[in-house]
Amino acid sequence: MLPACIGSRSLRAVARQQLPRLSTSLPRCSSSSSCCPPPPPNSFFSSSPTIKKFKMASSSDDRPPSPAEVSEYLRETHDRLFENNRAWAADMRQKDPTFFERLAAGQSPEYLWIGCSDSRIPAEAITGLEPGEAFIHRNIANLVCNTDLNVMSVINYAVRHLGVKHIIVCGHYGCGGVKAAMTPKDLGLLNPWLRNIRDVYRLHERELDDIADEEARYNRLVELNVEEQCRNIVKTAAVQQSYAKNQYPIVHGWVFGFHDGLLKDLKIDFRAMLNNVQKLYNLVD
Repeated sequence: MLPACIGSRSLRAVARQQLPRLSTSLPRCSSSSSCCPPPPPNSFFSSSPTIKKFKMASSSDDRPPSPAEVSEYLRETHDRLFENNRAWAADMRQKDPTFFERLAAGQSPEYLWIGCSDSRIPAEAITGLEPGEAFIHRNIANLVCNTDLNVMSVINYAVRHLGVKHIIVCGHYGCGGVKAAMTPKDLGLLNPWLRNIRDVYRLHERELDDIADEEARYNRLVELNVEEQCRNIVKTAAVQQSYAKNQYPIVHGWVFGFHDGLLKDLKIDFRAMLNNVQKLYNLVD
């Protein structure tokens, strides 16, 4: 099973096989709560007051939701996305009548973003980018594996056809994938995927083992994992050949923090990393 931070809390709650002790009353989080950040000012998105939020019931109400209540919840949470979409489209047309005409004409993003699938890190929202400005790829723990044709195809297309200038690998503190990789046990289908993170630990075992505090060691592995994925990108022919010809793209490693909402630049020395990698992985000459 994936760690708690991977996936949607509301859908997990509904999807539990036995729906244990669920309630349909959930007060909105306070503005100071870290679990549910408030919507941006003047946002045209709003949570429908009719949508029932399920949660573990208190001792005073242990009635599980009925099948009809679950069905209604699923319908309303589905329909809410279309309501939001119509509101967004109308808002964009009001702000810029030619927006969708330009969007339909094609894309020329400056950035390729490779991030974690965690639902709390929407790339455009945390960087202030608009549609069409970033080519996005996400997977568990923001991995770049040479055997993963998905991410390899994304990199190739972004570099050779879209001509991106920056490639960003963005991890985050509190990553469930990294946490799971630090757990020495069988995790079933996740084993081959998490092996890539466990190999990062193996490569940096001495440094990590010297960190006594478990949370600090966990955070450091998050950073080292980002660095290793940057190195895997630098090993690709598309990146090396484009850089030799155009002096771009540049590869960056960042980490997002939930506690303050800020991005940390790991200051990856791209040119030094490239020179080091090309001792064995020179795909230009």
